[in-house]
Amino acid sequence: MRNGFDGLAGIVRNALGHNPVSGSVFIFINRKGTHIKLLYWDGDGFALYYKRLERGRYTIEGTSGKLSRPVTREELMMILEGLSFKDLQRKKRYKKM
Repeated sequence: MRNGFDGLAGIVRNALGHNPVSGSVFIFINRKGTHIKLLYWDGDGFALYYKRLERGRYTIEGTSGKLSRPVTREELMMILEGLSFKDLQRKKRYKKM
């Protein structure tokens, strides 16, 4: 969690194999799950959101052994609010393709 803008962008590019200026939000959580950083390219520079929890842990289910996985906007909001989406089921919705 000591990395700043350039260090996190390097991790995204070199370790994850993604383009850090793609417009995606990249989530980094420390081993204890008490700190979270979100790296985002907003068109003219990087934005970094950093939060430390006083109590509780951040968790992302479904990453067992993987370095990364896609997360939807809804899942990100649930992670930040401390909700678990492990046992939730999504209702059918119309999605324009």
